Amino acid sequence: MEAKAHLKYLRMSPRKVKIVLDLIRNKPVGLAMGILKNTSKVASEHLIKLLKSVVSNAVNVHNMNLSELYVAECFACPGPIAKRMQPVSKGRGHRILKRSSHVTIVLRDAEKEDEDGAKSKS
Repeated sequence: MEAKAHLKYLRMSPRKVKIVLDLIRNKPVGLAMGILKNTSKVASEHLIKLLKSVVSNAVNVHNMNLSELYVAECFACPGPIAKRMQPVSKGRGHRILKRSSHVTIVLRDAEKEDEDGAKSKS
């Protein structure tokens, strides 16, 4: 069983978000929350809210046990890019790209078996 949560149109570059997501991948939920709270990156604030949301989905909707949950997948995909112009000398303009990202976190049970019959991460 798995629970998912998406954060769309986050006004932050996917490259910056991926740095923080790499820290919590394949970690238990409690440890992942502690890592995010003690990380000094701006993306960690948004990821704390997303992790709380996916834990709430897992416990309340899917009836999963909180102590057995771990972060199975987490990734950031690029979203739409807003293009702006920065005026420079001699009447020219340089393009400024304001990037956004779509973030997904997937939680799974550590003790449950997959559909294939193979044990997942324990």
